[in-house]
Amino acid sequence: MYLILISVTEVTMNKSEFVAALSKHGAMSKTDAEKVLQVFRHTLEMELPETDRIALPGIGIFVVVEKAARKGRNPATGQEVDIPAKKAVRFKPAKELLDKVNR
Repeated sequence: MYLILISVTEVTMNKSEFVAALSKHGAMSKTDAEKVLQVFRHTLEMELPETDRIALPGIGIFVVVEKAARKGRNPATGQEVDIPAKKAVRFKPAKELLDKVNR
């Protein structure tokens, strides 16, 4: 019998840590960095339903995709349920961003 151990170190940055980093790299106050993040989110929320695609060079592309209706199962009861069609947001990172992450 073989025992394979995989070490996975996942470091997650939460919102306040991201705002602090944005503040530091953008040479602005944390209050201003928080506003930038709020405006960015609000802009995505308002414009994606209208445009279905927002491309940010060097960062990536936010795109709205249609998810078809499908059948699913309630995990508690096993009962089959109908899952309605909906829209979802996908993000495809730009090559430059992927290159920096993988260096």
